[in-house]
Amino acid sequence: MPVSRPVRERCREFLGLDTDIRYIFPATAAGGGAGFLFVVTEDQVTVICTGGLGRAKPKSVWGSYPRGTRIGPVESGAGAEFEFAGAWFEVDDQYVPVINAADAEIFDRDSLPRDPLPDL
Repeated sequence: MPVSRPVRERCREFLGLDTDIRYIFPATAAGGGAGFLFVVTEDQVTVICTGGLGRAKPKSVWGSYPRGTRIGPVESGAGAEFEFAGAWFEVDDQYVPVINAADAEIFDRDSLPRDPLPDL
């Protein structure tokens, strides 16, 4: 399920963002515990902690990184996990393509499909 518009708006307000959010996905600390939202804009990757009770309410910025920071690769098996900034995170399988697209946009642009409506 995509991240809802209200959650996106909370992130935007929380971070004071005027730019578009390119990608956003929820994750949890590997092994359980705190929830996080990864917010990717044109300029940065910001990881927001949402606490242990839910993934819909930003509480604090865990870290902010230049957009050139790779998020994946995602390791799959018993669950989808990835290492980012020295910590391990778990993500629902449905968000693996989001992570792959965010990385491909920076590191492998030729692998992305062409925009079918470039004039919009």
